Amino acid sequence: MKRPNYATDKVLKQFIKRALEEDIQDGDHSTLSTIPKDLEQSAKLLVKQNCILAGVELAEIIFKTFDKNLKVETFIKDGETANIGDVAFIVSGSARSILSTERLVLNCMQRMSGIATLTHDWDSRLIGSKTKLLDTRKTTPNFRVCEKWAVAIGGGTNHRYGLYDMIMLKDNHIDYNGSITNAVKMAKDYIKKNKKKLKIEVETRNIEEVQEAINAKVDRIMLDNMDIATMTEAVKLINGACESEASGGITRDQLKDIAATGVTFISAGALTHSAENIDLSLKAIK
Repeated sequence: MKRPNYATDKVLKQFIKRALEEDIQDGDHSTLSTIPKDLEQSAKLLVKQNCILAGVELAEIIFKTFDKNLKVETFIKDGETANIGDVAFIVSGSARSILSTERLVLNCMQRMSGIATLTHDWDSRLIGSKTKLLDTRKTTPNFRVCEKWAVAIGGGTNHRYGLYDMIMLKDNHIDYNGSITNAVKMAKDYIKKNKKKLKIEVETRNIEEVQEAINAKVDRIMLDNMDIATMTEAVKLINGACESEASGGITRDQLKDIAATGVTFISAGALTHSAENIDLSLKAIK
């Protein structure tokens, strides 16, 4: 699949540089002390748990960022199903380089594959509906690019990437400001003054706030922690005037019922904060 536009070469290189510096600092002394400089070897990425594989492209970027002479032969691509015993790729070249990058590659791929697998499972519950599954900003600091990329690989849709690419007026914004009406007016004035192209989303907690958000003419209304009956009423009230988004403690078992209300989106922090890592290993080929 095509890499998301936020996962630029620059962003990924910065992430990889920081991650390698954190791990290696003044040297991978285990490797430097035991592995000859000119020794060339190969290693295979072994899948030890059924999953939707993610992080393959990133792994190749990590290897080649550290050592441009490493070669990667890929057998399973991002977003494809992988089963126990499968070999996703073989990396060949400097044994020192393979060993020094092994843990970073595995950390990224195990986490990303876990997120992609969970996302794929949740998204499959929405087949037959028009509702799209969104992630959130509930991500690991400095690892957001990989986690959101994994959601996309798993078939989910990325919500805003950060605080800069959408205006989302949440409960605290409203409570600090005084009202949805006033907060939206100020946001629109800010957009006009600063010549920004930003959509406005407003979090609502009840039907009265939904009506206020409709009157304020926002781009999307978040229906936060509403039960199915209230959500159904809210979607009917919105009646296509703007997008709608169900949010707040969403579970897998609720997905079909929530989609049946007709909401445009369902956002779930669980996709990134509750996914379990997938068991993968990088094994030397003897």
